[in-house]
Amino acid sequence: MTTAPDPGPGFAIPNWVKATVLTLGSIAVTMLGLLFITFIIGRVMPIDPVLAIVGERASQATYDAVYRELGLDQPLLVQFLYYIWDVVRGDFGTSLLNARPVSEDIARVFPATLELATLGVIFGIVLGVPLGVVAAVRRGSWIDQVARVVALVGYSMPIFWLGLMGLLIFYGILGWVGGPGRLDIFYEDIVPTRTGMILIDSAIAGDWSVFRNAFSHIILPASLLGYYSLAYISRMTRSFMLEQLSAEYITTARVKGMSERAVIWRHAFRNIRVQLVTVIALSYANLLEGSVLTEIIFSWPGIGSYITTALLSADMNAVLGGTVVVGLIFILLNILSDLLYRVFDPRAK
Repeated sequence: MTTAPDPGPGFAIPNWVKATVLTLGSIAVTMLGLLFITFIIGRVMPIDPVLAIVGERASQATYDAVYRELGLDQPLLVQFLYYIWDVVRGDFGTSLLNARPVSEDIARVFPATLELATLGVIFGIVLGVPLGVVAAVRRGSWIDQVARVVALVGYSMPIFWLGLMGLLIFYGILGWVGGPGRLDIFYEDIVPTRTGMILIDSAIAGDWSVFRNAFSHIILPASLLGYYSLAYISRMTRSFMLEQLSAEYITTARVKGMSERAVIWRHAFRNIRVQLVTVIALSYANLLEGSVLTEIIFSWPGIGSYITTALLSADMNAVLGGTVVVGLIFILLNILSDLLYRVFDPRAK
């Protein structure tokens, strides 16, 4: 009687493979949900895309031909599958305003929003994190009260009012900053476009006069967005630090004679870095997505202004294309924050 050979231990899938598959699956499901929502919005909006193309005076034959060309005669499921395929290929259709591909328009306007939001979030991090830490360390002091008032005003004041007041005072009365737009007319089209961000392009070209002019235009709207970012980041930093400073390990470190500076920055602050990653990522995403009013007030040619203009003109291809791009940014920033978790917190590995 023979015995079957021992098959040995089964093949174990490495944890990093499982994590990668789960992450990719989550991204796919999220993107599918985003595309489904934008597709439904495009179908329920009380705007006839065919009339927007051919006009109200077009003949019925012309209307029917464009209707079939857009694939609107197909079942909704087929239309949705075509929509997914087009988005995957980076094809968001053609803008009704200028007859150019929407993807080209987004590639042209998005760097302006990226530059504005990046400068704003840097402003919020550089000032908001230290302010939140100091407010937590000196809880109840005048610094803490100032930090709380700053956060409260940042959450309460309408951004369009602050923008108008900023233009009136710093541009109209004092003349400290540039006016609406990214550049004065004299400086337009002087430096070659490489990244689409004026500050970087002018620095690469070594044209510091254009750099100074661009900085004078961006500093006010970036500071305005940065103030809202500062309010959120400082408030959350203060809350995280208060939680850590009341923990037992902080008391133990102080009893052992460790300096207050080391207790605050080497222990308490080190343990809130992972939480701050999420806060900063969300703040950055909100600035990229929520800068519509700021861009309109300052005539900033970014994606928020682009989507608003397209919506007012019933250009749904442009609206949906911009919406998909903004949603993709949120997803990418969430992935980035997850990756940074593994850098700052070894337990996440």
